[in-house]
Amino acid sequence: MSLGAPDLDLLRPRLAELGREPAPADVAREMRALGWVVTDESLLATLEWLRRDALGAGPLDPLLGLPGVTDVLVNGPQHVYLDRGHGLERVELQFADDDEVRRLAVRLAARVGRRLDDAAPFVDARLPDGTRVHAVLGTLADPGTCLSLRVPARGRFTLQDWVRVGSLPPAGAELLRGLVACRAAFLVSGGTGSGKTTLLAALLSLAPPQERLLVVEDSRELDPDHPHCVRLEGRPPNAEGAGRVTLSDLVRQALRMRPDRVVLGEVRGAELCDLLTALNTGHEGGCGTVHANSAADVPARLEALAALGGMSREALHSQAAAALDAVVHIRREGGRRRVDGISVLLRDEVTDRVRTVPAVTFGDGVVHKEAGGEALERLLAR
Repeated sequence: MSLGAPDLDLLRPRLAELGREPAPADVAREMRALGWVVTDESLLATLEWLRRDALGAGPLDPLLGLPGVTDVLVNGPQHVYLDRGHGLERVELQFADDDEVRRLAVRLAARVGRRLDDAAPFVDARLPDGTRVHAVLGTLADPGTCLSLRVPARGRFTLQDWVRVGSLPPAGAELLRGLVACRAAFLVSGGTGSGKTTLLAALLSLAPPQERLLVVEDSRELDPDHPHCVRLEGRPPNAEGAGRVTLSDLVRQALRMRPDRVVLGEVRGAELCDLLTALNTGHEGGCGTVHANSAADVPARLEALAALGGMSREALHSQAAAALDAVVHIRREGGRRRVDGISVLLRDEVTDRVRTVPAVTFGDGVVHKEAGGEALERLLAR
């Protein structure tokens, strides 16, 4: 199905000559001048296309509004996909050519003051409605300009919702509640799209209402149901390369804002060093998410991230052993998200390095106690 862009390309210049916002009568007049059939239905459809083209995500707007959609992906003009929680689905929708995809990408970037052109051929930004947009121009990508739109959750997913859909056993939910109640410092790990941010938001919603949460993110995604939540969002440099605000900057600022809990939406760089420092200086209950294929891979992942901040392996393990208590891992299997279990972080007496030891696993809706179970019990009882 064509998106109708060639017709709009004919109409836009004529409307632009008005020098003002076109009224419906203006649009109808120019449609007739182009030899188009003008009916109430065709006029309303054209007005809607013009609105989407000017304000929304253009022809992708209907896809973004579908129930359950989390991602819309455009791989050049001929390939559009969406994800409704069951894996990627090809959509019978096509752009006229790569120039049309590029125009849409440039306009979306411009809406939030970001530059996208041959000199700056990729961009990562958040639109005013919370949609996260990433674009790479066709000068770098094959089969053409690529767009990735991440749709924000339309509603808050509570811990009870995780239980209701079968992603977490009721007894497992009680253990997670206990982690928050005892002010343990923990990370939620998992792969891309596994639900780390959604689970972390649900857990933060359980924090006592009198506590002050300071949430630091590169792009705002966490939305806990909590009455006292302050969000700090990083900022990329402007076209002149100035004005950048890093997550490390924001973590340091958060520590001066009287936090009860410091939360790092996603640990993915040198800001890990600042988070560990915060957790080791009396700021209990801190948490965040980290990409990892399994809980056992988390220490190695932290080593790599700490190296970006100039922290040695030995220092990382010393800091992590004192700062972090547990890892909650999530898996995504066949489109279904499932909390895999809780691991505790223990320091190996032989290697003197931190390792994750499974404490409980959630299989077939049952909580299974593992080697680290007693350490978890001590943590929850403190």
